[in-house]
Amino acid sequence: MEKTNDEWKEILTPEQYRILRLKGTEAPGTGKYLNTKEDGLYHCAACDAELFPSDTKYESGCGWPSFYEGKQTIGYRDDDSLGMHRTEIYCKNCGGHLGHLFDDGPMPTGKRYCVNSAALTFKKKQ
Repeated sequence: MEKTNDEWKEILTPEQYRILRLKGTEAPGTGKYLNTKEDGLYHCAACDAELFPSDTKYESGCGWPSFYEGKQTIGYRDDDSLGMHRTEIYCKNCGGHLGHLFDDGPMPTGKRYCVNSAALTFKKKQ
C-alpha cells in the first residue's frame, strides 16, 4: 500500500502518524488498549490489516499491549536505533511501525510483541 506522507497525514491522527510512519512510541502505561480484555481482533490503524487475536494478548508489565503471537501480516526487521539491537515489527500491508518483538514472552511461543496502542484498532467479536 503506497501513500504519500500528506495522504497518511489526512488518514491518521497526529499520534498515529508519529508512531506508524515516523517509528515513534507511546509513553508506557498510556495506551488505549493496554488494559483491554474483550474478545476480538486487533487491526492495523493505518490499513485495517488483521494483526493480533485477542486470545494472544497478555499482561507483561512492560506498559504496552503485549501479545505472544501475531498473524502473518506482521513483518520483522532489525532495529539498531537507540544504541541497542531490537527486532522491529511492522504491518506488511502498509509498512506501518507497530512496535518491537522480544524473546521474553510466555509459552507457547516465548515471544513478546510489544505494540503501541495508537498503531491498533480493535474490533470486538460479534
